[in-house]
Amino acid sequence: MKSKFSADGVCLQRLSFVALVAGRKPTDVNQATALRVTRGNSLSFIAAKWFSGLAVFLALGILAQAASPDIRRAKSDQGVSYWNERVAGVPWSIHVLKIDRSRKDLAFVAALARDKVLGVSMIADQARAVPAEIGKAIGGVNGDFYLRDNPTFAGDPRGLQIFNGDLVSGPSTVCVWFDASGNPHLDDVKGDFTVTWPDGSKTPFGLNEQRQRGMAVLYTATYGPATRAIGGRELILEKDGAGPWLPLQPSQTYRARVREISTNGNTRLAPGAMVLSFPPQMLAALPAMEAGSTLQISTALTPDLKDVKTAIAGGPALIKDGKAFTLMNPPPGTSSDYSQRSKYERHPRSSVGWSPTHIYLVTVDGRQPELSVGMKLAELAEVFVKLGCTDAMNFDGGKSAQMWMNGQIMNDPCQGEDTVANSLLVVRKPEGR
Repeated sequence: MKSKFSADGVCLQRLSFVALVAGRKPTDVNQATALRVTRGNSLSFIAAKWFSGLAVFLALGILAQAASPDIRRAKSDQGVSYWNERVAGVPWSIHVLKIDRSRKDLAFVAALARDKVLGVSMIADQARAVPAEIGKAIGGVNGDFYLRDNPTFAGDPRGLQIFNGDLVSGPSTVCVWFDASGNPHLDDVKGDFTVTWPDGSKTPFGLNEQRQRGMAVLYTATYGPATRAIGGRELILEKDGAGPWLPLQPSQTYRARVREISTNGNTRLAPGAMVLSFPPQMLAALPAMEAGSTLQISTALTPDLKDVKTAIAGGPALIKDGKAFTLMNPPPGTSSDYSQRSKYERHPRSSVGWSPTHIYLVTVDGRQPELSVGMKLAELAEVFVKLGCTDAMNFDGGKSAQMWMNGQIMNDPCQGEDTVANSLLVVRKPEGR
């Protein structure tokens, strides 16, 4: 089935992408298309060209079962284009959102469900909630893996997230972040979050997450209505002096004063305040504190992400500095844990990657034998290689794997449109920004 946009000028870019998946240069397809337009060649000529291109790709061992690719849908906005490419025989249904990096009116946002760490919502709802001063969401995909099994803490993302400069979740794995010029970066970001007490001693802490035994956690109002911690000791903090304060920013140092101390747990999280929470097991080792005491909070990150507005985690990296993930089968000794074995299994996937000229959001449908079986990570990495990407990262997959554009879900999620914790959205900035 051909693209619903039948004009050759519109289809040409889509044909070029299929050529990439088939292991051929886009110029080869451009020439073939030109021949069809100028000489009136039959479609069988084009088909022959496709099958010869597929032979090259089959040699790679990636599409051993594939038939000729097929462009099903196409859509575009200024600087943003979407298409759905299908490969029968495997089968695969691949959804691509291509964003022009030269467009200064486009930017990326790591959106939150209901503007809070806790909770989940539809990508469409997250897109509508993007503040007008940031811009209007055009398209995007679901984001990081998140806590699902415990309803009390459902929606907590696994790794780093920065939303409009607000550091809402700490790092634990690889992430994508955008610098002040809008350039994407892929790094295994490390956090050194510490509180420095009046005596100079330091205590590490986590950020906006479920408090565990032996672990301190700093909470902001972005987490939710309250800390949801039981017992222990919680210091309600306010700003001390003229330095920086909320929203909490990455790679920054804050001076705080203890306003109040609670021993009941589940302290309410009010705007303008932070809560430093300690479990009972840590209390004996803490220095004596009282209302009015001062301390220092550090959100140090490596690399330094000071002034970064957008970051979102995922993983693993599919391509890093031009080196792709290529393992099709688990090496000896690989854990049977799902997080490890699933890398080598075919599942629905969402992902992000970039070339020198474009950023690509890719979602692959899966768990639907008649439509698309999903991809292994190495197969997904190969898609980005064919798109010319030097870096790419995997996002949460399975039933979460969804692509949204201009008000609708573009792919076919295996369990239908569903809620997710966060998303990576491309937005069009307001005029003058």
